[in-house]
Formats: sequence, structure tokens, C-alpha cells
Amino acid sequence: MLKYRDLSETNELYQLMIHPTVFPYVRHKTNSPEEYLFITKQLLEEEQLGKTISRTITDDWGQPIGTITLYDIQDGAGFLGTWIGVPFQGKGYNQAAKFDFLKELFFEKDIHTVFLRIRKENEKSKRAALKLPYVIDATETNPALYEEINTGETKFDLYKIPRDLFYIVSANDQSNEEEQAM
Repeated sequence: MLKYRDLSETNELYQLMIHPTVFPYVRHKTNSPEEYLFITKQLLEEEQLGKTISRTITDDWGQPIGTITLYDIQDGAGFLGTWIGVPFQGKGYNQAAKFDFLKELFFEKDIHTVFLRIRKENEKSKRAALKLPYVIDATETNPALYEEINTGETKFDLYKIPRDLFYIVSANDQSNEEEQAM
């Protein structure tokens, strides 16, 4: 489902990323496979410096279908960015990738809060985020950050995933699965 980024898959990912329903919502917009390769190399360098954590989302056969990245890491918090190619949307990959990535961030890395900055007009991403039981609205709890992300022309909604809430929800889900198995 998730794997470390690999430069050999950038052409496949680029072809999925340029779809007109995906491209407007991607953080790093590139105009060629070569430019996408360059941006991916930069992401890998940022990961070595602890500024970013990025993984490739794969389908059931290990083929790359999108990416999930934690950007702008500071003081144990960062912003989540995810995109999945159109042929793979609506098949459960997004939710599964987020769960696996959050487990890695919260239990293997030193991350305690993941923020989601979603464009106000991006209804599909808002619906996907709000399906996750550990996502909460951060407009009231983080008003300074909300104002900061909305200083530009593009307006965003702000959500967050605190490590404690993720742990409680995932532990409760695990407990319920174990009960049903008995």
C-alpha cells in the first residue's frame, strides 16, 4: 500500500498527476516528467533533512497510483498532502493509505499533529477527510494558523489529526475487530 519514493516511478506518477481533476489540487505542479523527477529528487533531499516525509501509494499489485506526503514539518507537526490518480479513486486506497501513513508518522516518527489544509472549493477532499473518525476541525483550536493559511488568494479549511485521537480511534477499532473475530 505504501512504499518509499523511487525515482524510477516518477513517469508513471506524472501521467496520473496531470489529469485535469487531479492537477489543480497537487502541491507541486510540474509541466513535464523531467520536472516531476527533479521535484521528487528535492522531496527526497528534504526528507533527509527532516522537513518532509513522502511515500508512494500503490495498488494491490504494487503499482504506483499516487503520493502521500507530510510537508513543512516543524516542532512535531506538518501538513498532509495526498493525491491519487483518477482510475484508482473511490476504491478505498485513500483511507487505507492515510491510516498506514499516520501509523508511521505517529508511532515511528516524532510527529504529534498532522494538519490538513483543504481548498474551500475541493468538496471531494473535504468529504474524504471528514470520513476519517480522527479528523477534527482546527479552525477554532488553531485560529492563528487558520488565518496564516488564508492570507493569500486561495482560501482553505483547516483540519487536524492529533496523535492521541488517532491512537484512541485506532485502538478502539482494533478492539472491536478482535471482539467480532471471537
